[in-house]
Amino acid sequence: MTVRNLVAIALVFAAASAHPQNKPRKAKNVILFVADAGGIPTLNAASLYAYRAPQKLHIQAWPHVGLSDTSPAKGFVTDSANGMSAIMTGTKTHNGVISQGPDAVRGKKDGVVLKTVLEYAEEKGLKTGVVTDMPITDATPAACYAHSNDRGAWADIFTQAFTPRFGDGVDVMIGAGRNAIETQLKAKGSSMDGLASKYRRPIHAALEGAAAENGRLMVVADRMDVRAGALKALDLLEKSPKGYFLMVEWDTHTPDPKPGIERMVALDKLIAEVEKRVDLKDTLLLFTADHSFALRVVGEDSEGNVLAGYDEWKATGSKESTVRLKSVVVDNSHSAEEVATMAIGAGAERVHGFFPNTRLFHVIMDAWGFRPDPVKP
Repeated sequence: MTVRNLVAIALVFAAASAHPQNKPRKAKNVILFVADAGGIPTLNAASLYAYRAPQKLHIQAWPHVGLSDTSPAKGFVTDSANGMSAIMTGTKTHNGVISQGPDAVRGKKDGVVLKTVLEYAEEKGLKTGVVTDMPITDATPAACYAHSNDRGAWADIFTQAFTPRFGDGVDVMIGAGRNAIETQLKAKGSSMDGLASKYRRPIHAALEGAAAENGRLMVVADRMDVRAGALKALDLLEKSPKGYFLMVEWDTHTPDPKPGIERMVALDKLIAEVEKRVDLKDTLLLFTADHSFALRVVGEDSEGNVLAGYDEWKATGSKESTVRLKSVVVDNSHSAEEVATMAIGAGAERVHGFFPNTRLFHVIMDAWGFRPDPVKP
């Protein structure tokens, strides 16, 4: 071996030692943002709508990006129940099933109860929160804290929030659906007042003026401002010495394209606001969708307005399932293509490539350094 070769080898080793492989940082906190039905077409349309250009959303500048398959255990197109259950538990199940295994039969037979990310966090002593503009018992939030063979069993799902399997249950629950949940509870011989009294946990009817007790807060309103709810949840959760898990959902379905796209823009702005507030050295921020939606940008008008013709369509009062504007076509249905997952902060390096949505469970668990329980045969 020549002296020149020896020198070259020495330089390679010197460079390697000067730039050691960075190990993924361990997360203390995890915030998962879920755009319900916010697939790639919706992200694209939201950027075009708000900024008249593609890839201008805040999350579209995050460094770690992957494409997540959302299919259920059987079939191609998922609903929110399976979609979120897969993220929360690492196991795909059937549409309509909440955090139970694929041996469940919707509305007829329970399946294996699957331990959720939120339950692991509770078990480890972290604080936890769920915020949504949807009913707090709807599929996406329910998959965090409950287990049911039927996503429509709201009375049972809501009651499970008071009888947690691990820790003291969700510390901060903020969502909508008060009247509908109350109706189902009364049909089962229960009520919000009854639950609040029995478990000594107030259920506030509005976020404004709601006082937390020992850092815990439950608000079930008729409607919910996601931004206000998320910031309130952070006020409480960030005081946790061991860390926290927070799931924030915003509905971005687009059967009526304008409000759905506007909510996507608003969620993106909220995420940017939260990012400025947290320390990315110990906090993992994740964005994803539980499933995609059949929206397509098919052209543009002379002024680049992606929703050109919307006001005229709205004025017709059309009830057809397909919306056809000058630049956008929407079929009122979920769709099967992969959704985007973006990440930044501690442990974000684990998000890359194509993967099943079940990997997000492991991304979160690995970021914390938690080991899942052994799978029962």
